[in-house]
Amino acid sequence: MAIEWTGFSPELLVPLDRNLAEPLRSQLESGLRDAIRSGRLRAGERLPSTRELARSLGVSRGLVVDCFEQLQAEGYLTSRAGSTTRVAASAQISAPPPVPLPPPAAPPRLDVDFLPAVPDLTTFPRADWAWAVREVCREAPSSAFGYGDPRGSDVLRTVLAGYVGRVRAAVAEPDQIVVSTGFSQAVNLALKVLAQERGVRRVGFENPGYDETGRVASAWAGTEIVPVPVDEQGIRVDVLAATGVDAVVLTPAHQWPTGVVLSPERRHALAAWAKNSGAMVIEDDYDAEFRYDREPVGAVQGLVPDHVISIGTLSKTLAPTMRLGWILCPASLVDAIAELKISTDRGSPGLDQLVAAKLIESGRFDRHLRRMRKLYAAKRDALVESLAMHAPSIAVTGLTAGFHAVAHLPKRVGETEVVDTARERGVGLYGMSANRADKSVDPPQLVLGFGNLNDRAIRSGIATVGDLLEGSA
Repeated sequence: MAIEWTGFSPELLVPLDRNLAEPLRSQLESGLRDAIRSGRLRAGERLPSTRELARSLGVSRGLVVDCFEQLQAEGYLTSRAGSTTRVAASAQISAPPPVPLPPPAAPPRLDVDFLPAVPDLTTFPRADWAWAVREVCREAPSSAFGYGDPRGSDVLRTVLAGYVGRVRAAVAEPDQIVVSTGFSQAVNLALKVLAQERGVRRVGFENPGYDETGRVASAWAGTEIVPVPVDEQGIRVDVLAATGVDAVVLTPAHQWPTGVVLSPERRHALAAWAKNSGAMVIEDDYDAEFRYDREPVGAVQGLVPDHVISIGTLSKTLAPTMRLGWILCPASLVDAIAELKISTDRGSPGLDQLVAAKLIESGRFDRHLRRMRKLYAAKRDALVESLAMHAPSIAVTGLTAGFHAVAHLPKRVGETEVVDTARERGVGLYGMSANRADKSVDPPQLVLGFGNLNDRAIRSGIATVGDLLEGSA
């Protein structure tokens, strides 16, 4: 598709060599022909004005006018009175068209998709974000638009230290925070530094849990994954201790994907294990902001800050496209994590950091979270009511926080068959097996994401697959 320039003259690169015997007009004509024939200039593409092109090339305007007239006569260019000169639609391209690759098989169209871990993308606070962008552009000093501190903006790190202390009961100073590009980069950096600085070789991961993310991060860090089971109280700390691992990655506030909350007893046992064994905990503060039927729980980092690397992001609270997160590090590791961050990408986008900081310190971020808690709670109620109506025998857990739930299917029902048949009906369902270390489909369970669905879609989707869940299809 040709670029449309409104009120501006596009730039155009046509090399001219004044050391050649070939006249400049001939060089310009040849250069434009080659650009059109090769497809570098596409049909309908606007060319600069003769005056602007002459200025940029350092030639006379008359030379450019003669060149354009010649190419128009040859059918390469077209122009109308009072209009710009463009590449003619009939211009022949000598290069053979690329051989098209066969299109990939189109997946079945989904009318309703219960994809988990996706927030409501329609509710991104566009007006608040635009306001914050304007404020930052109006207030920020010119120095803020330089490369900045690779660890992250001082402004954002200061705001985040106050935020996690206020909301998550974390022990945080701005100098202990490194801004990351989301959770994946944060856990990659954390594991790599633990391997390099602490000699960590074996890392516990919740099972079920972050299977693919864990594999990628561990492969990059050169560590071994050790699955640790999760029950209705969270990670089994007794099993964790028995494995002899040097570190563990976990989601205590709302475990992914079972949705259980780490019990107070387990939290204290985990803190004692880390302190007594010298091990490190990498805490993903997943879904901590979205709680419904329980009192808020603080971050594990607040219990043993010297043994916890706490990770937070804006992916679920605002939108995944933000690619903005943070790593709250023990003082003994912050420099190493910062140095690895610097060598990885030289720092996360600075302007977005300032905008996020403005959003948080203005109170608009908290207002957005309060609004989203009510919205997700209403969606959760719609899911529970729909299941009670169309699949009353199905138990549902993990609903005290976040925007996904776990549906426990009857043992006679095959998880894979339910997922496949639901897709044939236009409903996307996702099995728990994908998150288990051994990919086992026993017991059969589904992870139902409802964050990015409206009330009507939730009810329609469950009505469509209710008989499948019950095993009566």
